Amino acid sequence: MKAYIFPGQGAQFTGMGKELYNSSSKAKALFEKANDILGFRISDIMFEGSAEELKETKVTQPAVFLHSVVVALTTEDFAPDMVAGHSLGELSALVAAKGISFEDGLNIVSKRAQAMQKACELKSGSMAAILALEDNIVETICKEIPGIVVAANYNCPGQLVISGEANAVNVACEALKEAGAKRALILPVGGAFHSPLMAPAKEQLAAAIENTTFHTPGCPIYQNVTAMPVLNETEIKANLISQLTAPVKWTQSVQQMIQDGANEFIEVGPGNVLQGLVKKIDRGMNTKAATFEN
Repeated sequence: MKAYIFPGQGAQFTGMGKELYNSSSKAKALFEKANDILGFRISDIMFEGSAEELKETKVTQPAVFLHSVVVALTTEDFAPDMVAGHSLGELSALVAAKGISFEDGLNIVSKRAQAMQKACELKSGSMAAILALEDNIVETICKEIPGIVVAANYNCPGQLVISGEANAVNVACEALKEAGAKRALILPVGGAFHSPLMAPAKEQLAAAIENTTFHTPGCPIYQNVTAMPVLNETEIKANLISQLTAPVKWTQSVQQMIQDGANEFIEVGPGNVLQGLVKKIDRGMNTKAATFEN
């Protein structure tokens, strides 16, 4: 069974999607439609923008979404048995599986990005990758630290990202290194994603989601919040809203997909980070990148 997986923020790079735009008329039309919907030429920033410009949450999220979705919609043999996306990638996966339209998906992504950016400005926070320490030890230590710091991304065994107030994250990093973590690296992100600090963004995202028509996707979507297959529209909506302040259970999602019969993981969009994580979760698993048709 084929599992198609969609990356999140962090996969962006200058020049992303340019080859697609230049070689496929269908891709070009989708990029231009996105420029119109967003009210600025995101394609120009993707193709020619600086790394700094691409790092802005309000640009990054639509850019990664757009790249992934355009690849999915222009891939000849795109026929998923199941889909999943890492954080923002969940919305790309939902569009690819026909759970929401391209236009609605882009609108939600744009509003999600703006709401998260605003939440970051209200209260600054940070995130850090913790390497080579068991998940339960990381969780226990985070609970003991004064202030807000939580497990935010379960990426693969031995790689967990924590998120929260900048000071609490720094204190947690020191405590986790003392507890045996090989490394604790502060990540170059704009704020404390997937933590309680994102609560102010939830209301705006909820409004955008509630005003959108959802359909039953063409295959199950394994959502970050539950790491279980979902087809019910009401459930999908609730999980998308919860995701802002809840951890991304990527390890658990991949394990569940394998248990449910996935024997090939195909990454759709920029980069190959998710393929690497799948290999760390199950060394023998087949992985590849999706290729688009000209």
